Amino acid sequence: MEREILSLCRAMGAGEEQEELTLLLVQAVCRQLAARLREGTLPQDCGPAFPLAAAMLAVEGLERTAGTRQVEYFTAGDITLRMRGGGDGGLSAQAERLLEPWLRDRGSFSFQGVRG
Repeated sequence: MEREILSLCRAMGAGEEQEELTLLLVQAVCRQLAARLREGTLPQDCGPAFPLAAAMLAVEGLERTAGTRQVEYFTAGDITLRMRGGGDGGLSAQAERLLEPWLRDRGSFSFQGVRG
């Protein structure tokens, strides 16, 4: 799965000169995301959402390291990503929304079986 994520990172603008750093970021991001999945859920259970979310977070890490935002336009299936200097909460927010169905609850409030 790491090779697939690295390939997505390259498609989002990660240069070959950053390959070593990108791989380290991909490995760290994969561990972090896997730890946040619901109990019994594996990264493979998330289909293409897991690799794409991991790539988004790794590229965001590269951008923070370099101090730049690079991706101008990227499409993978039904997901379209456009950046370059701002937007809708950044890649981490998009990755979070992408993996939301498989992530553990983070203490959010919800009603269940409320009688009215």
